[in-house]
Amino acid sequence: MFLIVLLTLSIAFVTRIFLKKLSVKAKTTKNPWDDAVISALYLPVRILIWLIGISFSADLVAYYANASISDLTSQVRSVGVIIICAWFLIKLIKSIEVIFTDTGSDDSPEIIDATTVSAIGKLLRAAIIITTVLIVMQSLGYSISGVLAFGGIGGLAIGFAAKDLLANFFGGLTIYLDRPFKVGEWVRSPDKEIEGTVEDIGWRLTRIRTFDKRPLFVPNAVFTQISLENPSRMLNRRIKETIGIRYGDANKMQGIVNDTKEMLLKNDDIDATQTLMVNFNQFAPSSLDFFIYTFTKTTNWEDFHRIKQDVLLATINIIEAHGAECAFPTSTLHVENISNIEALKIDSGNK
Repeated sequence: MFLIVLLTLSIAFVTRIFLKKLSVKAKTTKNPWDDAVISALYLPVRILIWLIGISFSADLVAYYANASISDLTSQVRSVGVIIICAWFLIKLIKSIEVIFTDTGSDDSPEIIDATTVSAIGKLLRAAIIITTVLIVMQSLGYSISGVLAFGGIGGLAIGFAAKDLLANFFGGLTIYLDRPFKVGEWVRSPDKEIEGTVEDIGWRLTRIRTFDKRPLFVPNAVFTQISLENPSRMLNRRIKETIGIRYGDANKMQGIVNDTKEMLLKNDDIDATQTLMVNFNQFAPSSLDFFIYTFTKTTNWEDFHRIKQDVLLATINIIEAHGAECAFPTSTLHVENISNIEALKIDSGNK
């Protein structure tokens, strides 16, 4: 037993040193896959060495003590090896997920949609766990066919009892398949008070961070019943503004409209391939209104407001260059008989 334990300790020590040096060597390469394998292998292989060493020591004790625990030791060793292999595969899948979604590494492969990677990773981990449980039960002497038959009957009962949970599960599956949004996108719903940036898509809940930085947890089943808008996928942002000038500047309207349209066409930030309109629109109560309708090339919110500000300031300069002014709400009082007003003033002065 002493020799077996000493041998196990030596092998575990040598393996630990070897894996550390291998890990350092792997980090110097441009290939990220060797790092993922070594990282996933580091703990499971060391525990596997100790499991085998201790189980053989237990077999040796049983042999010399004439104890009937060899079958139990063999089962424990088999179950342990199966669980350790499953643990290694789960760790490897997590490492691969990080590789495919790591945007900050030059050594990572071409970035794949994080939502798709997360969904595939969850499915693979679930498959490994279920398969591991079935193999462990088989190694312990249980009939898998009986378990599957019981699972079919039990699944029907569980389905009725947990219909809301299943609705959320299939709602999450629908999100993964249809992909109306993904992690990092801005979504909002006109039907519900839902608006913010998607942080995580789970099998039951989707976590959305609102613009005031509060987390919002939405059951996935909700997304199958509401209309959802995804502004992150817009192609352009729209500038739609109505500007009014005074009635006294009516003869200058045509020149203002033409110069404003020319200014937009010369602006490199405006997408001239989209609808671009500048037209006299209406006779408003206190102004003559014309409107600007155009689209920016960028969809970035901050850049959009900078471009919109530049357009509005340039429009003001055009209006002033024509000697006109922007209108504001005013009221004009017309008095029919001026002589009566003068008489009232004279009487008031005498008094």
